[in-house]
Amino acid sequence: MPQSISPPATSALGSAIRVMVVDDSVFVRGIVSRWLSEDPAFELVGTFSNGKAALGDLDRVQPDVVILDLEMPEMDGLTALPLILKQRRNTTVIVASALSRRGAEVSLKALTLGAADYLPKPDATKGTFATDDFKRELMEKVRSLGLKVLRQAGRAPLAPPPTAQPQAAALPSQPRGPIRLRPYSVSDVSLIAVGSSTGGPQALTRLFAVLGPYIDRIPVVITQHMPPTFTALLAEHVTRAAGRQAAEGQDGEALRAGRIYIAPGGKHMLLERDGPRTLIRLSDGPAVNFCKPAVDPMFDTVAQIYRRNALALVLTGMGSDGARGAGIIADAGGSVIVQDEETSVVWGMPGATASAGNASEVLPLQAIGPKVIAMLARRRG
Repeated sequence: MPQSISPPATSALGSAIRVMVVDDSVFVRGIVSRWLSEDPAFELVGTFSNGKAALGDLDRVQPDVVILDLEMPEMDGLTALPLILKQRRNTTVIVASALSRRGAEVSLKALTLGAADYLPKPDATKGTFATDDFKRELMEKVRSLGLKVLRQAGRAPLAPPPTAQPQAAALPSQPRGPIRLRPYSVSDVSLIAVGSSTGGPQALTRLFAVLGPYIDRIPVVITQHMPPTFTALLAEHVTRAAGRQAAEGQDGEALRAGRIYIAPGGKHMLLERDGPRTLIRLSDGPAVNFCKPAVDPMFDTVAQIYRRNALALVLTGMGSDGARGAGIIADAGGSVIVQDEETSVVWGMPGATASAGNASEVLPLQAIGPKVIAMLARRRG
């Protein structure tokens, strides 16, 4: 049975992030609801077993964030998603799906329809659903996206209790004061390295639809925070957008100009010099910045090999992964462009990079492609 709670109340202490959970699994609704209810930053405003029931109560409960399962009876998430966004334009939607190719396909389709982010769900039948990693990822995504909704609506978030521990990975980084910019390298660009997370699949396809025809003389490496299966499907989407071959990087593979290499889910993608060649090395080391693959390890090796000939792009994403590695690239003489806050789904990774003074320029997504094309046009010989 659907359950809904009263509409929002104002408070001098600030606003909690109002969350609706839509999932046909009683178990999933129960455990996610419990997690949310245990944190005063969130207010659970409704739980529903299908999209049709959720739509019927949407205007009354006024959620800031909807966690929307994609596989449901009566009305599935893919059908409900555009209806939710049409009915509540200021609500953000996180879609949830199984860790399978079908789940990845539907999740990426949902992103094209306006979902802000996705959650690959562990298999509840195998007892792996209530894992610490999944709980942390869910709570961080709801928190980061919810805070953006509150800011856009002019609503102050609830202050955390004095005993609360800061959640650096969850909160978007906000530069304090003027952003200090690094100079662009005057050397030719020999490689483009891209880091992205929340909102990244949408940003990557838009960016490489512009850049594709101009990368024939250099390779591109990308780390997008995604699990296995999802990264292989992302490569297919980027291939179609760019008109150039994109694929998961393979251990020992030599980089080739005109190719796009995406870090496979569950592995860090590093680069290694082998005489005149640059090879991909996949690492099964521990997560970095709670991520695997992570951007920082890739950026570190990019800086070691390409130095002033490296161009790094830090796109939309939660947390701060890539900020440290971008600083290493900048220290080595390379260039770093970060996506601006307005066009980012979450200004965590790019905001942290800019705040640290590691960016050469902060640009809206639609301006990054033309800027990169202009930099590639000056290549000599």
